[in-house]
Amino acid sequence: MKRSSVVVSLCALVSLSGTAFAGGFADSAPEAAAAPVSAVKGSMLVAANGARLAPVYRVSADGSAQIIIDGKMVTVPASTLSVAGGRLTTSLSKTEVLALH
Repeated sequence: MKRSSVVVSLCALVSLSGTAFAGGFADSAPEAAAAPVSAVKGSMLVAANGARLAPVYRVSADGSAQIIIDGKMVTVPASTLSVAGGRLTTSLSKTEVLALH
Protein backbone atom coordinates (compact mmCIF):
# COMPACT_ATOMS: atom_id res chain seq x y z
CA MET A 1 0.00 0.00 0.00
CA LYS A 2 2.79 2.39 0.90
CA ARG A 3 4.66 1.75 -2.37
CA SER A 4 1.60 2.53 -4.53
CA SER A 5 1.10 5.81 -2.65
CA VAL A 6 4.66 6.82 -3.47
CA VAL A 7 4.20 5.93 -7.14
CA VAL A 8 0.96 7.90 -7.36
CA SER A 9 2.60 10.89 -5.65
CA LEU A 10 5.58 10.82 -8.04
CA CYS A 11 3.31 10.56 -11.08
CA ALA A 12 1.29 13.54 -9.88
CA LEU A 13 4.45 15.55 -9.24
CA VAL A 14 5.88 14.76 -12.67
CA SER A 15 2.57 15.60 -14.32
CA LEU A 16 2.30 18.95 -12.54
CA SER A 17 5.92 19.95 -13.09
CA GLY A 18 5.71 19.02 -16.79
CA THR A 19 2.54 21.08 -17.20
CA ALA A 20 4.02 24.06 -15.39
CA PHE A 21 7.22 23.91 -17.44
CA ALA A 22 5.42 23.55 -20.76
CA GLY A 23 3.07 26.42 -19.97
CA GLY A 24 5.86 28.69 -18.76
CA PHE A 25 8.10 27.90 -21.71
CA ALA A 26 5.36 28.31 -24.30
CA ASP A 27 4.42 31.70 -22.86
CA SER A 28 7.98 33.01 -22.89
CA ALA A 29 9.00 32.13 -26.46
CA PRO A 30 7.00 31.52 -29.62
CA GLU A 31 7.50 28.17 -31.37
CA ALA A 32 8.75 29.77 -34.58
CA ALA A 33 11.62 31.46 -32.72
CA ALA A 34 12.99 28.23 -31.24
CA ALA A 35 16.75 27.90 -30.99
CA PRO A 36 18.50 25.78 -33.62
CA VAL A 37 18.67 22.09 -32.77
CA SER A 38 21.60 19.79 -33.30
CA ALA A 39 20.71 16.80 -35.47
CA VAL A 40 21.00 13.20 -34.24
CA LYS A 41 22.43 10.50 -36.51
CA GLY A 42 19.74 8.16 -37.76
CA SER A 43 16.79 10.44 -37.07
CA MET A 44 14.45 11.15 -39.98
CA LEU A 45 14.72 14.67 -41.38
CA VAL A 46 11.40 16.17 -42.42
CA ALA A 47 10.79 19.14 -44.75
CA ALA A 48 8.77 22.18 -43.71
CA ASN A 49 5.64 20.75 -45.36
CA GLY A 50 5.96 17.45 -43.44
CA ALA A 51 7.46 15.41 -46.29
CA ARG A 52 10.08 12.89 -45.19
CA LEU A 53 13.48 13.69 -46.73
CA ALA A 54 16.01 11.15 -45.46
CA PRO A 55 17.57 9.82 -42.26
CA VAL A 56 20.51 11.84 -40.93
CA TYR A 57 23.66 10.13 -42.21
CA ARG A 58 26.18 12.22 -40.29
CA VAL A 59 26.18 15.26 -38.01
CA SER A 60 28.76 17.96 -38.69
CA ALA A 61 30.68 19.66 -35.88
CA ASP A 62 28.40 22.70 -36.16
CA GLY A 63 25.24 20.56 -35.78
CA SER A 64 24.33 20.51 -39.47
CA ALA A 65 22.63 17.37 -40.74
CA GLN A 66 24.18 15.49 -43.64
CA ILE A 67 21.72 13.37 -45.57
CA ILE A 68 21.84 11.31 -48.73
CA ILE A 69 18.95 12.31 -50.96
CA ASP A 70 18.51 11.38 -54.60
CA GLY A 71 22.00 9.84 -54.52
CA LYS A 72 23.68 13.06 -53.36
CA MET A 73 25.24 13.96 -50.02
CA VAL A 74 23.63 17.19 -48.87
CA THR A 75 24.45 19.23 -45.77
CA VAL A 76 21.38 20.89 -44.27
CA PRO A 77 22.45 23.91 -42.17
CA ALA A 78 21.85 23.68 -38.42
CA SER A 79 20.22 27.11 -38.54
CA THR A 80 17.30 25.59 -40.50
CA LEU A 81 16.71 22.71 -38.07
CA SER A 82 14.14 22.54 -35.30
CA VAL A 83 12.00 19.96 -33.57
CA ALA A 84 8.32 20.22 -34.50
CA GLY A 85 5.85 17.67 -33.24
CA GLY A 86 8.72 15.55 -31.96
CA ARG A 87 10.29 15.33 -35.44
CA LEU A 88 13.56 16.81 -36.69
CA THR A 89 12.38 19.39 -39.21
CA THR A 90 14.11 21.77 -41.60
CA SER A 91 12.53 25.05 -42.63
CA LEU A 92 13.59 24.24 -46.20
CA SER A 93 11.52 22.48 -48.85
CA LYS A 94 12.78 19.36 -50.64
CA THR A 95 13.61 21.50 -53.70
CA GLU A 96 15.66 23.89 -51.54
CA VAL A 97 17.47 20.97 -49.88
CA LEU A 98 18.35 19.46 -53.27
CA ALA A 99 19.73 22.83 -54.36
CA LEU A 100 22.23 22.79 -51.44
CA HIS A 101 24.54 20.14 -52.95
